[in-house]
Amino acid sequence: MSKYSKPRKGSMQVWPRSRAKKSYARIRNWVDNNTNLKLLGFIGYKVGMTQAMVKDNTVNSMTKGKNIAVPITIIECPSLSVLSLRFYKQHFDGLKLISEVFSKNVDKELKRKVMTGKKNTAIPKEFDEVRIVVYTKPKLTGVGRKKPEVSEMKVGGKDLEEKTAFLNSLLDKEIKINDVFKEGQLLDLHGVTKGKGFQGPIKRFGVGRVAHKSKKKVRGIGSVGPWHPSRVRSTVAQPGKMGFHQRTEYNKLLLKIGNNPKEIENAGGFRQYGVVKNNYVLVSGSVVGTYKRPVIMTEAVRPKKRVQSFELVSLGLNIKK
Repeated sequence: MSKYSKPRKGSMQVWPRSRAKKSYARIRNWVDNNTNLKLLGFIGYKVGMTQAMVKDNTVNSMTKGKNIAVPITIIECPSLSVLSLRFYKQHFDGLKLISEVFSKNVDKELKRKVMTGKKNTAIPKEFDEVRIVVYTKPKLTGVGRKKPEVSEMKVGGKDLEEKTAFLNSLLDKEIKINDVFKEGQLLDLHGVTKGKGFQGPIKRFGVGRVAHKSKKKVRGIGSVGPWHPSRVRSTVAQPGKMGFHQRTEYNKLLLKIGNNPKEIENAGGFRQYGVVKNNYVLVSGSVVGTYKRPVIMTEAVRPKKRVQSFELVSLGLNIKK
């Protein structure tokens, strides 16, 4: 293979490159957890990236027992509130909503997002699936807005009666990150990437520059395709909008769940974010999206067999966006 080849540029793996409808993700696939009675997801806000010194305890690792530097992402996780419980019935074309039980006490900021004047609906006698609708509290953070994000979460459990009793006990209560995840487990992070605006084919697909004097343009493509078929195929690199796509990153290691924000206190707050005021998590590696953007964390759908084991030693606070 030539050193100038770019086999993954313009990949058709994710196509079409449609822009997301919202600034936070929509979860379509959940892990099949039938043992632990708990929520399978949580919402946080991306603070930024830094690096940490960790002790590598991974089996068969070349750096086992040594301190190494790894990139990490800080995500602020204020407590979630419950909006409603949703009950679904299985039909031939999927789940259909048949009933919804709302919380009696909701925040006034929720009126900026949804209509909260609905009456409570009774729990149906027969249903096939029950889920919970939660909303965030951005006013408790430094993101600079009040409108909450509303998302539907799935719950793990053995049977429907057990799930319903558990979710019914969560109405009018707050859910914390400690109730959902624990340190050392793998997570899937769902978010929306940075928006790049209208870009040309070189930046959008990574095609090469046109040779000098061969065409009337340099930062474009040499040909849009053959004469036949007499149409431009969808695989041809074209300029257009780039970024703001919903993406999922699998198997991110949860290094730490912090309950004291003073442990990561930074002089003047974090760059382009502010001061962390609530619980937070430290996740290995990068996370899609820009600062202040919501990130949905869920149980790993396809966890790795060989799991990295890190023990946090120290934390550097030169936060990058």
